[in-house]
Amino acid sequence: MSSIRRYLQFVKPYRWQIIATIIIGIIKFSIPLIIPMLIKYVVDDIVQNPELIPDEKIKKLLFILSMMFIIFVILRPPIEYYRQYFAQWTSNKILYDIRNTMYRHIQKLSFKYYRNNRAGEIISRVINDVEQTKTFVVTGLMNLWLDVATIIIAIFLMFSLDIKLTFVSILLFPLYAFSIKYFFGNLRRLTRIRSQALADVQSYLHERVQGMPVIKSFAIEKHEQALFDKQNRNFLDKALNHTSWNAKSFSAVNTITDIAPLIVIGYSAYLVIQGQLSLGTMVAFFAYIDKLYNPLRRLVNSSTTITQSFASMDRVFEFLDEKYDITDEKDAMDLKQVKGDIIFENVSFSYHEKEDLVLKNINLHVKKGETIALVGMSGGGKSTLVSLIPRFYDVTEGRILLDGMDIRRFRVQSLRDKIGVVFQDNFLFSESVRDNILLGKPDASEEEVVRAAIAANAHEFITQLSEGYDTKVGERGVKLSGGQKQRIAIARVFLKNPPILILDEATSALDLESEHFIQEALEELAKDRTTFIVAHRLSTITHADRIVLIEHGQIVEIGTHEELMVKKGNYYQLFQVQQLESRKEQAPC
Repeated sequence: MSSIRRYLQFVKPYRWQIIATIIIGIIKFSIPLIIPMLIKYVVDDIVQNPELIPDEKIKKLLFILSMMFIIFVILRPPIEYYRQYFAQWTSNKILYDIRNTMYRHIQKLSFKYYRNNRAGEIISRVINDVEQTKTFVVTGLMNLWLDVATIIIAIFLMFSLDIKLTFVSILLFPLYAFSIKYFFGNLRRLTRIRSQALADVQSYLHERVQGMPVIKSFAIEKHEQALFDKQNRNFLDKALNHTSWNAKSFSAVNTITDIAPLIVIGYSAYLVIQGQLSLGTMVAFFAYIDKLYNPLRRLVNSSTTITQSFASMDRVFEFLDEKYDITDEKDAMDLKQVKGDIIFENVSFSYHEKEDLVLKNINLHVKKGETIALVGMSGGGKSTLVSLIPRFYDVTEGRILLDGMDIRRFRVQSLRDKIGVVFQDNFLFSESVRDNILLGKPDASEEEVVRAAIAANAHEFITQLSEGYDTKVGERGVKLSGGQKQRIAIARVFLKNPPILILDEATSALDLESEHFIQEALEELAKDRTTFIVAHRLSTITHADRIVLIEHGQIVEIGTHEELMVKKGNYYQLFQVQQLESRKEQAPC
């Protein structure tokens, strides 16, 4: 299905509003078409009428002008208002629906998609490209038909005045058709190239704004300015190519528009001199030329803007056609009751088909309420393993069973609703502390929010903030310390109260005081839940029911802390190294 046909699916619910807007518009555009007829009447039947005395001429003139005053001052303004209002209301409602659809699509795209695509590119399509399609609604579905209707009405009125002169007036119409076909055939491609270049600038800028602390800390402002200039210049080149082609088309079309009146003036003047045409008819025809060729000029302008809209539509639907990596099976069921028994059965995983396996033949049975710690060197596959449980990614081989059923048998949303995740770098939105905690349970009461904050050792510091729970935390929680952000993230998991818990390096980047508060909160949170702890500091997971050492995507050792220490294998060596490093850090200088 073409982009236009797909776009019309969003337009369809508002078809009656569009039809009403067109009808109102035809009335609005038809009113000025009275003026050339009025001119002819004033010139031929009043000004040049030898049978009327001056007083009678003035009386007739005043009557005509008073009628026109009523039409143009009293009748036309409300028509103009409602045409504009309904046109903008309808187009904005369509854009609203498209952006809602795109946001739903954004939320369904997998982690894999976001690993491979920049946020600025996505934002550009949702904001810039969708906005560009508005001209298709206003211009292509409304104004275009109004201009066509204006041209048809004008030609009909011109035929009623003089048939031969009308044919002369529309003599250059075929040149218009040729110009549009020739010049605008390439414009859609150039517009798409220009839009992509703009999206690249936006993506680059979005990333650099987020990374401004890094730029400043390394004092590389000049270097970054040069890189941005490269992106910006690429957009400039594409924009100038687009502008050049656009300017050529307008130059050709406007030349045709300017020649047409000259032909009409010359021929109509000749007919007046020969006595074959009245002066009033000549003046009326000249006025109609303006009414005829101005809509044509707008149609050519419309061709440009509509072509740009088509290119933006292509980009919008190209994005909406992105496939989902994680989908519900046709007969998937809601996950309602969870005991928390989880089995990894011959699980292997790679991020891409052509890449090596990150996890290799993992077999692990985690019992209800058990706390499992995953340890090992960075890059071993610990975080990847726990990301498979809420189906952030799907296994490449094997399966994961929850209470005896493959997790792919459950609807994704209902599965994730039963899992709480605390990351190392938890994302906070720029809203208030309360709003960020409420992510765990949007309909929770104030009492529940406070209770969750107390459980996460966060209530005390929250109440000391300038506006307490109403304090805005800034973009990504910039106004809070790392430990404070982490405790708010834990509070929202307390509020969610899930039966399965995943703690992915939740304390690795914190100072000792923050780690103490958070460790207490996490131990409280893990009670009576099936818990997975991904940890770098082994001293924080000695209490775990079992410790799983993962190296190079494979399970190397499993056991309690005491059992693994007695075994004196890889875990023992890793623990000894960390203890030695810890003693060195604590030793007085």
